[in-house]
Formats: sequence, structure tokens, C-alpha cells
Amino acid sequence: MPQTLSAPDTPPAPGRPWQPVLAGTLAACVGFAGSFAVVLQGLSGAGANAEQAASGLLAAAVACGLCGIVISLYTRLPVAIAWSTPGAALLATSGPADGGFAGGVGAFIMCAAGFIIAGLWRPFGAAVAAIPKHLASAMLAGVLLGLCLAPVKAIAHYPLFGLCILAAWVVGALVNRLWAVPAALAAFAGTVVLGLDLPDGTAQSLQNTLTPPLVWITPHFSIEAFLSISIPLFLVTMASQNIAGIAVLTTFGYSPRPGPWIATTGLFSALAAPFGCHAVNLAAITAAMCAGDDAHPDRDKRYWAAVWMGIGMIVLGLLSGAVIAFVVLAPPILIQAVAGLALVGAFSSAALAAFEDPKTREASVVTFLFAASGITIAGISGAFWGLLAGGAMSWAQARRRQEI
Repeated sequence: MPQTLSAPDTPPAPGRPWQPVLAGTLAACVGFAGSFAVVLQGLSGAGANAEQAASGLLAAAVACGLCGIVISLYTRLPVAIAWSTPGAALLATSGPADGGFAGGVGAFIMCAAGFIIAGLWRPFGAAVAAIPKHLASAMLAGVLLGLCLAPVKAIAHYPLFGLCILAAWVVGALVNRLWAVPAALAAFAGTVVLGLDLPDGTAQSLQNTLTPPLVWITPHFSIEAFLSISIPLFLVTMASQNIAGIAVLTTFGYSPRPGPWIATTGLFSALAAPFGCHAVNLAAITAAMCAGDDAHPDRDKRYWAAVWMGIGMIVLGLLSGAVIAFVVLAPPILIQAVAGLALVGAFSSAALAAFEDPKTREASVVTFLFAASGITIAGISGAFWGLLAGGAMSWAQARRRQEI
């Protein structure tokens, strides 16, 4: 619901200094805890080993924080920055690129270059905006389907643990939708501590791995990685993250300048990519937390919430080593279940947008099935082929309607 602005002669409420601090810190916790598991799964799916995945998570968190601080302080607007969660989900199903994780890093850099070009070159940005929304949504829904099935698979393999995680997610959602995923993550942590046999010295191990080392990965560039990773990663990030983030700020009465912002996220993505970061972008849910009334009664001071969110993301990134060391103690399907629950909302929204129009439903189904299949043809993931196949069917259907 759009924000009701105060009349020019009515000064805003004074507010309290802790409001933007609290809002930004909470936004950082929700953004990090709600989807770091997806990032780890995505980087592992792209071929990263444990050390490279840890480096990628740290680089992504720091890049998010620094980018959000820079843009918010420069524009005086609450511009929250997050990593690409749907992009990470895409990586989890696409498989390693040519050259292994080095090929994935090359694809990340090419994707970052696409953000910079889209932000600075208007015709390119207009061309991206012209991609049918139903096809982009169908591709996103397809790549998310596998992870969204993980909670059900977890219940089948570990009934007690899986049900505890699902129940925590449901209860958290009933209390407050934003607490659903953190509640599931807390339940996961409880199953690890109380339900699994932890090796001796676990506490000391966590203490010794608070901050993972940054690992340099020399990028390897290839056409195959560009087609199978860069383009789908670029499209799902633009369609599901950047556009949504712009819409959120508009809803709260701000006038975004998306071009320079997207180009800036591309710059930070490129700088962090050699350390394993896949992509950073404009946030949506956490942007609403930073731009809403709870951040500060005076809308001109809410940018401090985004600044504090950036600080929080950097701190959480520096502590991510202990988080990862804790997570790897559990069966992978359990953390995949948490990741899947974190993506349920994104999947349902994408599926609804893909299939709501009967005229384009068949084309969306084709794109969805290709993307959800997990196949690789000529080294290129099904997400890209699904977009091409769905686009061809949309064109054929449009031609037929013109002839009738």
C-alpha cells in the first residue's frame, strides 16, 4: 500500500535514534539467515568446494553491505542490497560450467558486465524489459521447483527432523511472515545440536572458523558458461530481484533511479566475483523493512536503516565461517529443506505470474518444464533452452492469433 505523505506544513514525527538501527539490523538478519543456505547450495552446484563456497558467501555478504552503504549514503534513499537468491537457486540446478568453478566465476563476471551495460545503456535495458514476464517467471519457477521439493524429501528421509523444521516454518509464518524462515533455521540448528551426534571439539572448531578466508579463483571464460549460466543468472536476477526492488521503493513514495543503481550492483558483483560471489542486486523484502514507517517516521531519514543493514551484512559475512562449520555437520537434505522453505514464496509468485494468463499458459508450461527438468543440452542448462522454446511458442501463438 502506498505511503501517505505528510502535508508540507506538517513536520514529521521526531522518531528515535535506535529505529533505523533496529530496522536495518533486523533486515540484515532476515536477509542473511533467510537465504544463505540457498547461496551455499548454489555455489556448490556450480562446482565450488567447501572453502570456495565459504569464500563466496563472505564475498557476497561484504559486497551487499558495501554496495548498500555507498548507494544509500550517496542518494539519501533506503536502497537495500541483497545477493541474488533465485540466481543461487539457478546455480544449484544448472551444474558446473566448462572449466569447473573457475568457469562459473567467469560466468559471474560476464553476468556482472550485463548489469553494468543494462544500467548505463538504455536500449539494452529496454530490450531486457521487453522479455515477456510470463516466460521469465516460468523459468524462475522451474529452477526453483527442485529446491522447493526438498522439505518433502527431508521428511521422507528424516521424518522427525524434517517435520520439526516444517512445523517451525509454519508457526513462524503464522506469527509473522518474515520470521518463517528464521524459525525454520532455528529448528534446523536445534536438530543439529540436540538430535545429531556431534564430534568432540565441535565448539572449538566453530570458534576457530569464525571468518573464512577469501579464496581467489582465476576466472575461465567460455561461450558455454555464458549461455548456460550468465544469461539465465542475469535474467532471473533482473526479473525477480531488481525490478521487484524498484517497485518496493516506488510503493513507499520514493522516485528510484534504477539505471545507475543496477550498474553499481554490477560493479560490486564484478569486484567480488573472483572470490566466489555470484551476484548482488536490489533487495525487495528487506527493502520494505528499511523503507517502511518502522525504520523512521521521517521518510528522509530512512536511508540510515539501509546503511545499518549494510553494516549488518558485513558483520554476518565475517562470522559466516562459524555458520558454515555448523551447517555442514547436518545431513545436506536438512539444510536443503530450509533453503526450499525460503524459496516457497518466490516459487508461488513466479508460478502465479507464469500461468495466470490463459493465452500464454502453454508457452509458460514449455519454459517451466525445460527449466525444471534439470537437463543439459550441448553443455547448456535447461533454463536457457526453456526460454528459447517458450519464446518460440509465444511467437507462433501470436502469429496464429493474427491469422485467425
